[in-house]
Amino acid sequence: MKTLLLVLMASVCAAFLADLPRASSVKLTKVVEVPGYSEGVVFDHSGNAYISDVLNGTIYRVTTEGTASLWAKTGAPNGHKILADGTHLVCDGSQHAVLRLNAKGEILGKASAECEGKPLRAPNDLTLDAHGGFYFTDPGGSNEKNPIGTVHYVDASGKTHLVAEGLAFPNGIVIRPKGKTLLVAESKYNHILVYEVLAPGKVEAKKVFAQLPTKTGEQIDNQPDGMCLDREGNLYVAHYGMRQVQVLSPEGKVLRRYPGGNLTTSNVAFGGAKRDQLYITGALGEETTTRGGLFRLDLKGVQGLRTLPQQ
Repeated sequence: MKTLLLVLMASVCAAFLADLPRASSVKLTKVVEVPGYSEGVVFDHSGNAYISDVLNGTIYRVTTEGTASLWAKTGAPNGHKILADGTHLVCDGSQHAVLRLNAKGEILGKASAECEGKPLRAPNDLTLDAHGGFYFTDPGGSNEKNPIGTVHYVDASGKTHLVAEGLAFPNGIVIRPKGKTLLVAESKYNHILVYEVLAPGKVEAKKVFAQLPTKTGEQIDNQPDGMCLDREGNLYVAHYGMRQVQVLSPEGKVLRRYPGGNLTTSNVAFGGAKRDQLYITGALGEETTTRGGLFRLDLKGVQGLRTLPQQ
């Protein structure tokens, strides 16, 4: 029985690896540079990318030809999603809120600014669910010694709920397609947490989904940041300070380590006509002293998960 189980496990792992190109065969292309550390890559219906220049308070729109232009000024934009009606949701640390913007980059108001009477600190990243709501992380002021980071849920009526607390810098966040599993990067512990979703905005106790590799050589840090999924359920993690994107199986096993282009790799999203191009944000070197970059990995045979509900 034990032998049969091992064979089955090996078969499952081989299936998830089958369509993942080897790192040595993947082409990495620099799409564009911006003045500062970039974050929150997302795509609209026309295929334009949007990236946040966090330190300069700017969001750039990048055309399919790779030309960047100023789209919005907010303060300290970070994670970003686009709704079906063209409305943009942007986490902004300086505004202590998740902002709503229209398709022209004009601020319409705040989608969330407080929870249970307490102001938000610094929303970081968000993920949309299939119920017209969204989850977001708020790591503001948190670390290993001060684990005050939180996860929140904004329901379809616009009310903000507390989902989880006591975290050491909750960062990237994704929900799996069936809406039953929420994954959160807890940066200061270099791991990915998993929460089973009981109902929109209500979860069971956290568990560690995966402990990630640690820095070596010229790498300067090892903090998981933004994340996304492919159609096979593999999780792509931008690993800040490691110049890498790591691909994890649905069980949490590291399957691939792809080049990130940026040293301080910050976020990832699938784009392109076939959704087989992985776009990566961050800074070319140290976050505060070097320019931001948007890179692209061509992953032939892989298709990114279609994000609900906007695309």
